Amino acid sequence: MAFGTKGSLVAGVLAALGASACCAGPLLLLLLGVGGGWASRLIAFEPYSPYFTALTVLFLGAAFYNLYLRRRACAHDEACATGRVIRNQRIMFWLVAVAVMLLLTMPLYAPIFY
Repeated sequence: MAFGTKGSLVAGVLAALGASACCAGPLLLLLLGVGGGWASRLIAFEPYSPYFTALTVLFLGAAFYNLYLRRRACAHDEACATGRVIRNQRIMFWLVAVAVMLLLTMPLYAPIFY
């Protein structure tokens, strides 16, 4: 199954949300003022975190490959033929990658907020 750049980024973000659900979920709910015992049940996702992290790295790697390493075959009048579109996609990739890395490293700095 081949993903395009946009599909890889979306899948990477969703996998990162799954990977950080055990730590970032309860913390974000507490910061928003949502309390309750049900928020602590998100810790049940912790055993699946390494799998989601691996999927995140895989999908972000696929997006990186599509943006930087793969040769583009575009017709002259298509949108992908312009450098501006590729530049905007690369900027979006790095913004998403930084946000995903913050989510994945949440267990390292989450105790500061608790």
